[in-house]
Amino acid sequence: MRLWSDSFENAKPIPAGFAMGQPDGFAANRNPHLAWDGVPAGTKSFALLCIDPDAPTVPETVGRDDLQIPVEQPRGHFSHWAMADIAPEVQEIAAGSCSNGVTAKGKQQPAGPAGARQGLNDYTGWFAGDAQMGGDYYGYDGPYPPFNDLRVHRYFFRLFALDVAKLDLPARFTAGDVERAMQGHVLAEALVYGTYSLNATLRG
Repeated sequence: MRLWSDSFENAKPIPAGFAMGQPDGFAANRNPHLAWDGVPAGTKSFALLCIDPDAPTVPETVGRDDLQIPVEQPRGHFSHWAMADIAPEVQEIAAGSCSNGVTAKGKQQPAGPAGARQGLNDYTGWFAGDAQMGGDYYGYDGPYPPFNDLRVHRYFFRLFALDVAKLDLPARFTAGDVERAMQGHVLAEALVYGTYSLNATLRG
């Protein structure tokens, strides 16, 4: 199975239009185009995840003008998108069709392929307690890495072909819930990734 995007080249920078943040604040936050082929026989649904494995793990270092987050700081995963129960006949998601703009407090019913379910992304936790932005962030919300991070972040879009039409998931599911629910049901996986940074020294 093969996954690609017309919005960015594999392993190359993601344009700011598909990010949540840019150097001067919020960006267009459109979901990128994705398409796939080579689907294995017996596929009854797809699941899609977008994960940044380069998220800093020391929150008090984020967004500070007086220091740069070192490349060697231990990193964690930050989920930007979790979608399940994508119908087997779907083999393309148009740019901007699931997210177009930043929604304060999060999108509650994000657009997407008919019948598909979209879970919470990790901006739910990041903005928790923020009076203006705090809420449940469903669907896709794009890159917004710290401007003072010396590591270029990578964003992995992972598509899974599954042998079940519907995953056993809670109403407020996360990427982790999807990963657990699809154990033993994956027929094939494909991925494509792009990079993004807001650090002026890395952007050139």
